[in-house]
Amino acid sequence: MSANTASASAPVKKVSLLRILGPAHVWALGVGIVLVGEYTGWNFAADKGGTLAALIICWVIGLLYTSVAMIDSEVTSTVAAAGGQYAQAKHIVGPLMAFNVALYLVFAYTMLEVSNAILIADTIKAYAGEGFGDWHYRGVIATVIVVLAALNYRGVLMTLNVNFVITAVAYAAIIVLFFSVQPWSQGTILKLNEMVTPENALPYGWIGVIAAFHWGIWYYLGIEGTTQAAEEVRSPARSLPYGTMAGMITLLIGASITWYVCASLMPWQYLGFTYYPLLDAGKLTGSALLENMMFAATILAALASANGCINDAARAWFSLGRDRYLPTWFSAVHPTYRTPYRSILFLVPIALAFAFIANLGQAITFSILSGVLHYTFMSVNIMMFRNKWPLGSIRRGYTHPFHPLPAIVLLALCIVTYFAIFLGYGAQLTAMVVFYIVMSLWFHFYRYRYVKRGDQFTMPWPKPQGY
Repeated sequence: MSANTASASAPVKKVSLLRILGPAHVWALGVGIVLVGEYTGWNFAADKGGTLAALIICWVIGLLYTSVAMIDSEVTSTVAAAGGQYAQAKHIVGPLMAFNVALYLVFAYTMLEVSNAILIADTIKAYAGEGFGDWHYRGVIATVIVVLAALNYRGVLMTLNVNFVITAVAYAAIIVLFFSVQPWSQGTILKLNEMVTPENALPYGWIGVIAAFHWGIWYYLGIEGTTQAAEEVRSPARSLPYGTMAGMITLLIGASITWYVCASLMPWQYLGFTYYPLLDAGKLTGSALLENMMFAATILAALASANGCINDAARAWFSLGRDRYLPTWFSAVHPTYRTPYRSILFLVPIALAFAFIANLGQAITFSILSGVLHYTFMSVNIMMFRNKWPLGSIRRGYTHPFHPLPAIVLLALCIVTYFAIFLGYGAQLTAMVVFYIVMSLWFHFYRYRYVKRGDQFTMPWPKPQGY
């Protein structure tokens, strides 16, 4: 037998993603992406509605994301595939919805990654002074994006082990700051009774609370990213619900502590303006040690978030390539590191381009817009999932309680958030919706002809109810 014949008859080895992650990695991915929102971004809600509005939004948006976490935990533990909500949409709603959801995910995480790189450069520039020129600024942004992309290229286990450590350190810094300012003794360092008064708690009334929904999303944006690594989790039925819900509890506690400390140290006019609320809180304590700790923690939180965003965006893009929604070139898995390396590399110049032309507020807004579009889909998705495959018809890894209440709450809060975004960024909201409509038309009339329709559905489920 010739060498050519032997080689032709040899079976082709399929390289796939590795199942090596546990609940701690899921927690690190979710909290790591989100924690930077407690270091900056959430405080812009105070500018819209006052200090008390920022607290109200902390818990109301916390309810929105608790609904997201509960819904995600049920569907993703059942559809445990890379791409998370994209894989859910593909099996439950249909290909066009799946394509749009994947775009929502890629843009939400890429713009969040961009926001983090800008925040790191801004923070360093604020400390470096006038000697920190434009080239230094751009160099920091480029270094952050390229180095973290290289880390993701080398493997998901290494990436999330690093994320676990730096996320834990950044979260511990918030706890240390909280106890350092003696929260049990108002007036010693904290002055909540002076900063939150009947006159300034809600300076614009309840319409200010509605407007604050826009920035309130930043408290928790990205926790749903835990589902992007579903195909690399050892036990999705256990790890995804535990890791995601533990992440939400962690973030709710951290957000409440953050609000309490910052609102007690800064008037709402300044709190709603600064890019560094926790770093400024460290400065206002008068302790150089606390100030330096919060400076380092701000950098670490932004690094953890950018690191997780690269992981999630690449897996959504990889999933599109694997199903031929995009060229299959993007679906390549590295033979050694077992990562979607081409998708990781492809998104690097896109992130760099946005980071060099957008400011922090614009980047955050584009990320929030894509995120809210995605959450709207999730409320519809879980309704369809329960209707098509009722409890008992298929095996679920986890069943979330109180259905359909979480879906109804999620949809209602998303509608309010759209209105809040329209009040401040109506042009951007319109532009994003038009962009997604154009991409939908492109997919429907051009790209879908390349999809192998039978291959895209991989779950061994029975026919849905009513079909």
